[in-house]
Amino acid sequence: MKHAYEDRPVDLVTALARARSPEDPGPDTSPGPVVRAWPGPPRPVPEAGTGELDLQALLRLSLAASDGSGRLRPAPSAGGLHPVDAELVVGPGCPLPPGRYGYDPLRHRVHRLGREPDGTLPGATVELSVTPRRTVSHYGHRAWPLMLLDTGHVAAALWLAARALGACEPVLRLDGHAEDPLAAVHFPLPERAGEVGPRDGTHPIRHPEGTRPASGAPTPRELPARRSAPPPLRGTPPQDALRAVLDTAVQASAGELAWCAAVGEPQPGLVELAPDGALRRLAAGEARPTLAVWAARQAWIAQAGAVLLAYGCPMDADAPRIRRVHLRAGFAAHLAHVAAVRHGLAARPVGSWQQADLGAAVGAAPGRDWIVHGLVLGTTHPDEEKTS
Repeated sequence: MKHAYEDRPVDLVTALARARSPEDPGPDTSPGPVVRAWPGPPRPVPEAGTGELDLQALLRLSLAASDGSGRLRPAPSAGGLHPVDAELVVGPGCPLPPGRYGYDPLRHRVHRLGREPDGTLPGATVELSVTPRRTVSHYGHRAWPLMLLDTGHVAAALWLAARALGACEPVLRLDGHAEDPLAAVHFPLPERAGEVGPRDGTHPIRHPEGTRPASGAPTPRELPARRSAPPPLRGTPPQDALRAVLDTAVQASAGELAWCAAVGEPQPGLVELAPDGALRRLAAGEARPTLAVWAARQAWIAQAGAVLLAYGCPMDADAPRIRRVHLRAGFAAHLAHVAAVRHGLAARPVGSWQQADLGAAVGAAPGRDWIVHGLVLGTTHPDEEKTS
């Protein structure tokens, strides 16, 4: 991963260790343009013909901004800064001619960048990279894990858009091996749904498990309406809803990290899913005030209905593992967020965590189980409280 305005590689291991430290970020700087300035003239994405991949609808449901500010997009982003950029590698069977394109989410337009690489698969692959300056401008040294989580959220938005449209299941590449692109999502053509690329990292690979929301596919109407609920998020989620959201997160994580939930009364503590799908106690005691301190001192979390926690990524993790775990955490949290909303809950992702060694806090070996991502849940939000 490279810094947008310094042409030097980033030591991701050191960057993550610093992001986890109590050091405060410096003052804000300019985030620069809200989207990458792609070369060449913009062109609309044509409507799909018979048998073609509906790229227009896929992009509209997954990446397109709802207004011109750049903040209202289907995937959440730390600080509403949206550092993730998308390039399309288009093969046969699409309404666009084969080639490589940059996507502008504000105008829902593409810019042709060149010809498609040799061996491009039928359908289209969306490759995800980041412009670090956007997130660094506010979060400083804490930006690097946040950008990886954002990329995972965008991959999930793309995957859910395909599910909502009834397209063939996309092929994910969230392996963490590449710095650019960080991740990719391939949309196959219907008649080629069983094809996958070679397993050498040059093409996305279908993941065997962990990518199906427990509550089923969303509808196209649901996806543009998803939003992170504003704090505070109070009210304890019903146990069946909490189980469903946890199950979605666990399944979508594909074994890369573990999940639990911090809950309050009547029995404060941490709970996790047992193999039989029931909730079992992982640790006793009120955890939410401590989580509020760890989550960049966001005091409202101490009163949240529940806080889902993705944890893992030990201190000795190398750069590919750091990328892989954070990408999966963002992907899983996004699917869990959609599942929460479908169960009538308010939800808000929380990505910035400092000194959050959850394993050490519950008596396990230190340095092994750090909090990577969080999803705060509640049954009410401020607008409802004002009218109640």
